[in-house]
Formats: sequence, C-alpha cells, structure tokens
Amino acid sequence: MDKSELIVLLSAEGLRLLDSLPEYESTDDVVRTVDRLRKEGRSPELVAAVLTQSKLRRRARHKLGPFADRMLFTEPGLEQATRLPIAALHAQRFRAAGLPHVADLGCGIGVDAMAMAGIDLKVTAIERDEVTAAIAAYNLAPWPDSTVINTDAEDIGIAEFDALYLDPARRSGARRLVDPADWTPSLDFAFEVARQKPTGIKLSPAIDRDLIPVDAEAQWISDAGEVVELGLWFGAVARSGIRRSALVIGPHGAAELTAAEDSADAELGQLGEYLYEPDGAVIRARLIGDLARRIGARMVSERIAWLTSDAAVDSPFASRFRVVEEFPFDVKTLKRELAARRIGTLEIKKRGADIDPAELRKKLAPKGEHSATLIITRIAGRHRAVLAERD
Repeated sequence: MDKSELIVLLSAEGLRLLDSLPEYESTDDVVRTVDRLRKEGRSPELVAAVLTQSKLRRRARHKLGPFADRMLFTEPGLEQATRLPIAALHAQRFRAAGLPHVADLGCGIGVDAMAMAGIDLKVTAIERDEVTAAIAAYNLAPWPDSTVINTDAEDIGIAEFDALYLDPARRSGARRLVDPADWTPSLDFAFEVARQKPTGIKLSPAIDRDLIPVDAEAQWISDAGEVVELGLWFGAVARSGIRRSALVIGPHGAAELTAAEDSADAELGQLGEYLYEPDGAVIRARLIGDLARRIGARMVSERIAWLTSDAAVDSPFASRFRVVEEFPFDVKTLKRELAARRIGTLEIKKRGADIDPAELRKKLAPKGEHSATLIITRIAGRHRAVLAERD
C-alpha cells in the first residue's frame, strides 16, 4: 500500500464504504461489487483500496478473529502479524512481571501492541515505515494509553521504558536466516537491548539455532499443527530454569513441554505397535528425548524424529499411528500391498528419506475405498516403509 492509497482509505467516505461492504464468496461477487460502486460514482482508487482491505480483513480472521473486522492491514503486515491468542500470551508475560510500560520496537500493524494495550499496559509502538505506522495508529486508536511513533527502532532511546518487545522482519532476499543482519531491526541490536531491559523477541522458528543467546528462554510455539514462531525471552520476562520450551496449541487447549536444555535422545529400540510423530515445536526445541521418556517410547533410529512403543498413549505433543505392517522401501512391493488392501486415500509422510511424496504417489497409483498412512523413514538405520493408520 502506498501513501496515496492510505489517504483515500482513511477518508470518511473510505472508512464508511469499507464497513458497509457485504461478504463475498466468489470472483463474480467482487465483479458485481466493483460494477455497483463504479455506477455509484466511486473513484477507481477508492474502490480498489476498500476492496483490498475487505479481502485482507477476511483473510485476517483466522489470526485475529472478530478484531479483524475493525482493523486495517497491509499485505506484509498481515503475513507477519502474530496470531491474537499468541499475542495475548506475549502480553501476559509483561503483565505478570509487573512491567507497565512496554516499547514495541518495530510494531508492524500493531497486533502485539493491541494485546498489551488490551490488558492495560502502556504501549509505545515504534514503526519506521510511514504507511504501516499510520495503520498501527488506526488499529490502536481504541486504547488511549498507546502511542505510535514513526521512526527507526534502532534510533530511539529505551531508558524510559520498563520492557521491550521486538518482532524483527526479514530483510528482502534473506533466505537462510544465519546472519544477524538478515533482520530489521538487526539481531545484534535486539540482543544488545535485551541485555539492558526485560525483552521479548519474536523470530522465525526456522532461525539458525546457533544464533540463540545462551541466556535466553527459547519457546517454540505451534498452533493447529503449524510451528508459527520462536519467542526469545530475557530478564524478568524469562522463566527461571527454563531454556527450551515447546508450547503446543490445539483442540486439547495449550500444553507445554519445558527443559533447562536440549534433551538427550531416548534409547533406540525395535518398531512397536504404535508410532508417534512429535509436534514440530517439540522437534524444533530438541525435546524429543524428554517426550519419549514421558510417554514411555523409544526412538526408531538415531536423529530421526519418530518414536515407537507397544502401548497407546495420548499426548498433546505427538500424533499417534497404529502400525499395520512394515516393508522394505521398494516401490513395487508397496504398490502391490496397497492394491491388495484396496487403499485409495493415501497420506505419505517422510523423515530421513530423500523422496518426493508427490512423485512416489504417482508411482504407487493408489486405488480403492480404504485409507492409510505410509511412513517412509529410517528404522535401525535402514530405509523402511511403514503402513499405518491414524489412531
């Protein structure tokens, strides 16, 4: 979004029109809406701006719920925005630590700042992009004890704040996320201010783990099966004795696995009646061994994130599969076995195997009325295929 589009959108006409738009279900609905608005004499710029915002509000609902229907967005701002329930967890850390004034350094469209303001924290939100700062100010308008400042986070003094929060954005072209300069604000800046004030830093869960400071509490969060962030916490907002954490949010609610360090691997053992796939947050946090010991499972092979046991154990930290049969990883054998069982709906999972599931599916050509999961992995160091059912 450029400045001229924002000016059109923030006009009284633009905001009234945006709030009046009906839900649309198809491209035909959009075409009809555009045609109606143009016949009413609306400018092309206004029509484009409000329809874009209407689309973004609809997309934002999975992250922000009903709050999305009164907010404004940019495409990159929505992509980076924290899911509201997780932003609420961030905010509670500052409140629990008794830190009433938080600076959100690089606030984007303001979701984390909204969560803080919503529990009566004073928030100063800093955003260097002029358009994004204006949108954050609009989104934070219901909370009078919040302020948005349009400046570079690295240029502002931090002495007046009780605590800091940063959500650094990836710089354009950054891919491997191994260089502290790949973010803005840079990680060098983020880690430096974290030595001075209680600080939370939200990062991609794919960050190179070697960049994580040794004194940080590192919490990987998954929501509905997707690992969505790594949170680093310092000072009073970090929990004593915890350096590794996997927070898993799902139908069961929220469950957390914590440790003082990466866990040691569990013992290796033979394939049992059940296989367990640890949640991605558990894998990222390197707490697979602790999970195995918690559920009485063993590892199927070194450095492979599959666990096995002879008993069915429910855990929010892993998906469970009942083993039907184990085979050598041979396409002809697998195709024959699938055909014999009339398996037509086939989920293919791989770990520790250099295969393309889509290509393998073409070769197997599953047909039939039954369903199953095919797990391609290493067991006792050998490539194997396990036919299983979700349990």
